[in-house]
Amino acid sequence: MFAQAVRFQLKPGMVDEATEIFKSSVLPAVQQQQGFKRVHLLVDEENNRGIGLSYWETRADVDAIASSGFYQEQIAKFAAVFAGPPEREVYEIRAEA
Repeated sequence: MFAQAVRFQLKPGMVDEATEIFKSSVLPAVQQQQGFKRVHLLVDEENNRGIGLSYWETRADVDAIASSGFYQEQIAKFAAVFAGPPEREVYEIRAEA
């Protein structure tokens, strides 16, 4: 299994708005993607930052969301709340409990 981590900085006071965008728009879309397993949205409201963690069956599945433009479409939904471009990383999950 693979994980995509997206780290982002929000404009001050935008945690609730970003959470709503994620819940109402991104979550339903990502659940329909090939190989999707689960997702978590982690936020640090005090510092206006967060991490989105999504889990995928294969590396090909997580790569496909970037190469198809799906990832870019979802990130664009946050244009009004992000303080800058997010950082995207992909990891292979080697152990979990």
